[in-house]
Amino acid sequence: MKRLACFATALAVAMASPCAASSSELGPDESPAALMTAAATVAAARDDALPVVEGNNLRPGGYWWADDMPSGGEMEVVVSLEDQKAYVYRAGQLIGVSTISSGKDGKETPPGIFPILEKKRSHFSRKYDNAPMPYMQRLDQWGIALHGGKVPGFRASRGCVRLPAAFAAKLFAMTEVGDRVVIG
Repeated sequence: MKRLACFATALAVAMASPCAASSSELGPDESPAALMTAAATVAAARDDALPVVEGNNLRPGGYWWADDMPSGGEMEVVVSLEDQKAYVYRAGQLIGVSTISSGKDGKETPPGIFPILEKKRSHFSRKYDNAPMPYMQRLDQWGIALHGGKVPGFRASRGCVRLPAAFAAKLFAMTEVGDRVVIG
């Protein structure tokens, strides 16, 4: 309930802002209102996931995935740049928590609200020496994506959100183009 209250407040602020993107647009929203919404959504997800995180002692490269989850409903991925964690929701229920590795200094992962624009099970970077990006889910037109990769416990990517390979595969199987990813 706390997550929904924080999100509702942030959403009200975002909807009142003339900078807020239309929900019918399929593209990233990095407006001030979106950044406020992202920050509130990340804080609520962190609070919501506290029992899972404390109970599972997630080390770098570790994750938790629910055994019991809704069979359908909207998917949402919430990424905390501060905590280096991703929180996955289906039909409003927390179904996964993972450690991540986001962008390092000079190649920071941008905060905002992003739709998944493209999905490819096997992808190689066009920007960075053909680097493998398994279970790639593109978030913008400039190369930012969720994908499987090394998660060393600190920010180490070139802007993408790296996920443990097994977690990336599970997430890839459940999301669709257009699903929302909130980064804050």
